[in-house]
Amino acid sequence: MGSLGFKDLRLQAHEINRQMSRYGVKFGIYRDGRFDERIFPFDPIPRVIEKEEFDLLEKGLRQRVDALNLFLADIYGEKKILKDGAVPEEFVYRSPGYLAQCEGVTPSRNIYSHISGIDLVKGKDGNWYILEDNLRIPSGASYPLIVRTLSRRCCPQTFRDNPVRDNRSYGKMLSNVMNYVNCGGINVILTPGRYNAAYFEHSFLAEQSGCVLAEGQDLYVENNCLYYKGEKGPQKVGAVYRRLSDEFMDPLCFNPESVIGVPNLMAAYRAGNVAVLNAPGNGVADDKGIYYFVPRMIKYYLGEEPLLHNAPTYLPYFEDDMKYTLEHMDSLVIKDVAEAGGHGVVFGDKLSREELDKFREIVKAEPRRFISQEVVDFQDLPVLEDGEEVERKADLRAFVLTGASTEVWPCGLTRFSRDPDSMVVNSSQGGGFKDTWVLSR
Repeated sequence: MGSLGFKDLRLQAHEINRQMSRYGVKFGIYRDGRFDERIFPFDPIPRVIEKEEFDLLEKGLRQRVDALNLFLADIYGEKKILKDGAVPEEFVYRSPGYLAQCEGVTPSRNIYSHISGIDLVKGKDGNWYILEDNLRIPSGASYPLIVRTLSRRCCPQTFRDNPVRDNRSYGKMLSNVMNYVNCGGINVILTPGRYNAAYFEHSFLAEQSGCVLAEGQDLYVENNCLYYKGEKGPQKVGAVYRRLSDEFMDPLCFNPESVIGVPNLMAAYRAGNVAVLNAPGNGVADDKGIYYFVPRMIKYYLGEEPLLHNAPTYLPYFEDDMKYTLEHMDSLVIKDVAEAGGHGVVFGDKLSREELDKFREIVKAEPRRFISQEVVDFQDLPVLEDGEEVERKADLRAFVLTGASTEVWPCGLTRFSRDPDSMVVNSSQGGGFKDTWVLSR
């Protein structure tokens, strides 16, 4: 990494963070009735991915997302994979992300996951392991996008001297996907508003992709068509990239108390008059219990061997896996399948003997609720702390966009833990982020 010459970036780290603050590059956390907005800490030493390594990642990620899209189309359609017993019915119908309201609804172009965020770590054995599939509203693309712009502005020579692939294509990639599935009308990004954790991203991506940024109150449905209340009168909406959870999207179909959604949006979607990105009901495919079966899906739908592998995972739902989980709980990480953002993750080696015994009883009582995984010894990356380089755990969120074809953005969000004793890297848990350099040669 020293040969790539990061000296200028290191010297400009303070200025880059200052500009991020000036431009409002923040994330917010709403907890216990209080909204706390904070800067997402940026580290100037980028993660570097060699061209050949990214080529392999690209193939594996496309394969995985294509299989997941086929799975979603099947689950809400013919259900062949359930009839053939490749995935147990209980894992679908008991998933918190499965929505009966989406049964028989075919989205525009039959695409369910248009923007997929796949979380990976690189093990010390040199292999990449997939930890999670995020197919609902994965966030984070805006941060490496804007920080690259600021870094290029502060250190232009660094990017002239190094063969780094340009990441400014993300806005165009998003626009292409929305245009491909558009049912006739303008493209809109639907935001819950400025008190959402990712509001900066919503507004930034609207600017980058040329979409209209709208809140629920700016939209309405008439005759099963979605309209935007524009300055020049109503404009028909052909595609809406919704950045709010399923349950808040339409109060007439899901949570009746939602005040941030659009009444009858689902009626317009069912009628085929608007594309919704990502499709409602996608949560069934990024359920951590379903994650266990993705390698099977790849073989079932594509007839191929998976190019990228899951972390070694056990399902207490199965008798042998339950036995292994209970016997080795002190060395495993246990995850609640319905939680996200680093919540619901328990490291067995951090529990006392009494806590382990109690947790074993919980897992035995609710086997569908948990998965257990071997702790992947993943690589540390160098970060700057008080002017000194230190090693910290880091993951990578890759962004895969599906429209006319499935493409992997040549960048990604690298998150790192700021706690030397923690393997949890989520921003909501205090983590920071880096730029991700994909080399072009």
